[in-house]
Amino acid sequence: MASYMIHARTQVPAYMVVQTVAATAASLMLRLMFGGRHEAAPVTVPVGSNMQSLVLEFIITFYLMFVIMAVATDDRAVGQMAGLAVGGTIMLNALFAGPVSGASMNPARSIGPALVGSKYKALWVYIFGPFAGAAAGAWAYNLVRRTERTLAEITKSATSRPAN
Repeated sequence: MASYMIHARTQVPAYMVVQTVAATAASLMLRLMFGGRHEAAPVTVPVGSNMQSLVLEFIITFYLMFVIMAVATDDRAVGQMAGLAVGGTIMLNALFAGPVSGASMNPARSIGPALVGSKYKALWVYIFGPFAGAAAGAWAYNLVRRTERTLAEITKSATSRPAN
């Protein structure tokens, strides 16, 4: 368990940095492709109040993380349907929360365009909401998961299975 936590502590921050750099590069590429004639960058900003968007970002990221934990880390789930379950959750989140908050669900998706467009209005909503929602979703899934095995054991057994 200790080696798993050390592994996660070193890889998660690196993954977050890489995602943010990639989102920034993609936003910059779009700006260059369109010659700056469009909106500075497709920056995610609340249509409603900041509090409405914060709550929605928390809820939709909570659901997304819960589904990801259920289909991607639990060896009792059917692996072939994981993509459909995650994609369907993202689609429903975008349909319901998109008109109010933009349905970011990922801080990097909001930070990259904000950096390129120099528009930081309510950026805190898109950082704090998804972080808190993902943490709560993972915690809630571990709470309801019925098994005596730890998450590290489940994840290790899921990644060590031979591919069909």
